[in-house]
Amino acid sequence: MYSSSIFEENLDYFAEREPQRAPIGIFDSGVGGLTVLRELYRQLPNESVVYFGDTARLPYGIRSQAEILQFTREILTWLQQQRVKMVIMACNTSSALALEIVRQEFSIPILGVILPGARAAVQQGKRIGVIATPATAKSNAYKHAILEINPNVQVWQVGCPEFVPLIEQNRIHDPYTAQVARGYLEPLLEQEIDTLVHGCTHYPHLTPVLQSLLPSQVQLVDPAVHVVAACAQELDLLSLRNTYLPLPTRFAVSGSPQQFSQSAVQWLGYTPLVEEVCFTDIAISQL
Repeated sequence: MYSSSIFEENLDYFAEREPQRAPIGIFDSGVGGLTVLRELYRQLPNESVVYFGDTARLPYGIRSQAEILQFTREILTWLQQQRVKMVIMACNTSSALALEIVRQEFSIPILGVILPGARAAVQQGKRIGVIATPATAKSNAYKHAILEINPNVQVWQVGCPEFVPLIEQNRIHDPYTAQVARGYLEPLLEQEIDTLVHGCTHYPHLTPVLQSLLPSQVQLVDPAVHVVAACAQELDLLSLRNTYLPLPTRFAVSGSPQQFSQSAVQWLGYTPLVEEVCFTDIAISQL
């Protein structure tokens, strides 16, 4: 649950006097980033969080780089206004197309999911498959990151345009979703992959479906686990890890708060109170 008054009364104090108690910002196009949020609850239970889902503009995977960069700048501007101490870009498409640019433009630490996921994949296998949004797959971000770490492995990528809409529509257990997944996995199985990377934070929601279609020896890599571990290391490096009790998680979206809340409850185990954010009200002139 979220109480805006708690945040409004404490944000400035935390930012100025006790910066370690300021929240971490997490953003994604929708409910996919909840896989990162759940990991953060598990690994960093004392951290407060501001979660933003850009539900009015999903899916990101079919957008151009210029659009993704604009969206990312707007979201980071808003998160900066919320006085977050760090941002986890829980969106592979944004991580692939915008991360390096916005890191030069914003003063807060920003973590992406691709490098932590690539490192984990290389540790687990030699024949690596990546399922991702079309934009992430086209960018070759995972392939480049994996081969830079270990040029001796092999990497195959598949763009999966239907996955995010199906997950956002809560159609995970729909027979059609299994049919779509089978088609996406087929070229990877032909290459006899031993490792499969969730190249989108939405995709861990599909784990039961994917496991039913994959040979038992294929290992799944969830970059959410590894980006939160990287976040913990960064917090320690900057002396920003919170040792106090966290504030309630704040949820905000650009689309329908009710729709997000209904979709999120099954992943969170509770019904979040969600606010709507309109970016036309944000001072983009700060960029």
